[in-house]
Amino acid sequence: MPVRDFGARLTEEFESRGHVCLGIDPHSFLLAGWDLPDTAAGAREFGLRAVDAAIEVIGIVKPQVAFFERFGAAGFAALEDVLQAARDGGLLVIADAKRGDVGSTVAAYGAAWLSVGSVLEADAMTVSAYQGVGSLTAVVELARSAGKGLFVLGATSNPEGVELQTAVRDRGMWFGATVAAGIVREVGALNSAAESLGSIGVVLGATVRAADYGIDLDRLTQTPILAPGFGEQGAITSDVARLYGPAAGNVIVSIGRSVLRAGPTGLSAALTRSADETEMAFRS
Repeated sequence: MPVRDFGARLTEEFESRGHVCLGIDPHSFLLAGWDLPDTAAGAREFGLRAVDAAIEVIGIVKPQVAFFERFGAAGFAALEDVLQAARDGGLLVIADAKRGDVGSTVAAYGAAWLSVGSVLEADAMTVSAYQGVGSLTAVVELARSAGKGLFVLGATSNPEGVELQTAVRDRGMWFGATVAAGIVREVGALNSAAESLGSIGVVLGATVRAADYGIDLDRLTQTPILAPGFGEQGAITSDVARLYGPAAGNVIVSIGRSVLRAGPTGLSAALTRSADETEMAFRS
């Protein structure tokens, strides 16, 4: 049976269950708010409850690896259970791992998160191209062969990234482009052969203006976009079409703390409200 690519599966999720993605981020303050211990066991329970709420409402989740990794081996074991529950529940799972390196090292990161049957298996992962987009070749090839996806950091939602990401290149094929724009254009080119939505995406924060980074959204109509920054960081889900223009239909609207603050009993309702607001924006 041929492997179905990530872009096709993501398109189906958009059509059937919408564009909202729940970030599963067991911060210490959220664990306390949920009356859970700040331990691996607490993170596991938090993650499993979040998955249960997501299954009822949306189709995509994004566990933030760091908030499990901080508990060491026990944290990774907790994350394995959360990933398994999400996959068993029919959710698309994006591992927010932000890995990046060269050669065999980045290939090993890919094997951990994207190999079919791995205990950490996800449908996609976030990666960094600080060593150049070409450094990700091995993990791009693995993603494609396994029907998985990647999201390469482009213009991120944190204010500390602005100076570096808007720096203008003075050499090479992207001479005159910002660092972010060069990465985004190179990633977009990886999807040029896709008949519809490709499988190699970019991270473009909802709190940044693409034009300020020299990013041409018209070039991203075949590229999945993971969009953090909604909710707690200030972006409004009803603005998604205005923010992403011709590429808005490809956007995964990532929300986290703004709905997770509702607690285990209120999460499903908060997630439903956000999902309804988002899909209304796409229909307007």
